[in-house]
Amino acid sequence: MHVPLTTLDFLHRAETVYGARAAIVDEPAPPGGGLGTFTYAELGQRARSVAITFDELGFDAGERIAILSPNAGRFLVALFGIPAHGRVLVPINFRLNRDEIAYIVEHSGASALLVDPEYDELTSDIPVKHRFVLGGETDEELFGRSGEPRFTADDETATATINYTSGTTARPKGVEMTHRNLWLNAVTFGWHMSVSDRDTYLHTLPTFHCNGWGLPFAIAGMGARQVVIRKVDGEDILGRVEREGVTFLAGAPAVVTAALDAAAARVERGEAVPGRDTVRMVVAGAPPPSKLIERVETDLGWEFMQIYGLTETSPLLTVNRTTAEYDNLSPAERARRLSRAGAPAIGVRMAVDGHGELLARSNHVFEGYWAQPEATADAIVDGWFHTGDGGELDDAYIVISDRKKDVIISGGENVSSIEVEDCLFQHPGVAEAAAIGVPDDKWGETVKALVVLRAGHESVDEAVLIAHCRDHIAHYKCPTSVEFRTELARTATGKLQKFKLRAPYWEGREKQIN
Repeated sequence: MHVPLTTLDFLHRAETVYGARAAIVDEPAPPGGGLGTFTYAELGQRARSVAITFDELGFDAGERIAILSPNAGRFLVALFGIPAHGRVLVPINFRLNRDEIAYIVEHSGASALLVDPEYDELTSDIPVKHRFVLGGETDEELFGRSGEPRFTADDETATATINYTSGTTARPKGVEMTHRNLWLNAVTFGWHMSVSDRDTYLHTLPTFHCNGWGLPFAIAGMGARQVVIRKVDGEDILGRVEREGVTFLAGAPAVVTAALDAAAARVERGEAVPGRDTVRMVVAGAPPPSKLIERVETDLGWEFMQIYGLTETSPLLTVNRTTAEYDNLSPAERARRLSRAGAPAIGVRMAVDGHGELLARSNHVFEGYWAQPEATADAIVDGWFHTGDGGELDDAYIVISDRKKDVIISGGENVSSIEVEDCLFQHPGVAEAAAIGVPDDKWGETVKALVVLRAGHESVDEAVLIAHCRDHIAHYKCPTSVEFRTELARTATGKLQKFKLRAPYWEGREKQIN
């Protein structure tokens, strides 16, 4: 028997088994008003309603519906309602500018745009056939209908979402994720993360990013409660852990840093840090420094887990979680081992080609780039997806050395920016760090460190940090200059935007390499 794997399965199980249970705890007072707390039965009704709305507007199966919103209860309704009923959801990064948003709406061929009230004015002149400002004024029209939708997803190979990758110098590409991709990613991810009906999940990860890495589906399928947080704030995160009994959250290293800083402030005030021995956090988006990982265990008492993947892989490729073999290690050594990207998840095969690039095969790998067959052919060659990341194998574990474009070549030697950043993070005065290559007449490129200092460490200067690095890593890898910043450019998911950090130093040059 062959039964199609579709995203409807997760909501169907949640409604059937856990219908009366609280499904979503919305942000308390977002623009347009929140939806409060609602059950899985209510989530199912609202998901069908939004599908019926587009039925009545004459939308065919396969039509694209874009959404621009921070984390919100209404976003989750759309995520469960639109793909499950035969149409394609196009989540858009809410931090993009007007022209970037307009490009995605146009390129995806979206017939409708759902927009959070905060971004109403920004997007008001973007051409689109149907436009809904999410909030109290459109709730009845979108979420108040009864009945059965015209379409139900019944083809696991059909496109469920198109997720646009953040571009560097080029336009973003639309990653087509099928129902099969999303289903297998969610189930495998939930299995590796030990998701159960006893969990309470905090949405610290943007839902637009890889569909919240697929965790909304995994969480719903097990009937766990989902708490929406609109904006990442360290103290707010700790407060939700305390009030809502949060047991599980996900995010980039920047989210970890925010929680750690808030915890340190609580300790100074003589207040308790919540979640010790009950919270686990999975991190991805950038290789976290081992010192940061160690502090999750020592300062927060939370379990640290790491995954590696890309939008094109749904994203799950590898998982690193403390095993029985790590139990008797020191926190520092355990953190060092956990800093590796991880071992292949169930159903994933990884390899390193002759150029040091990581390759992947799995059922999670995307269908292709929307309307860009040449880019698809460049990315998937002979049945392997080319990640664009440099790495190596450490037994079964993948170690990321760098994005291919982020490798610094100084005097003919490859320097991993990640290794330099990890070294900088070992200094107690460093809150954030980025290592980039800048032009140098003698060496071609040389390493420059961009650093944000921790409060109370303002006396740390360039010479101190360079000496610190020279004490710990090969001298050719060390920064030759340090520039202090108040903040570093990051994406909405916490990744350093190194192309933006590098750009001023390479201005006027034909190539971004010397």
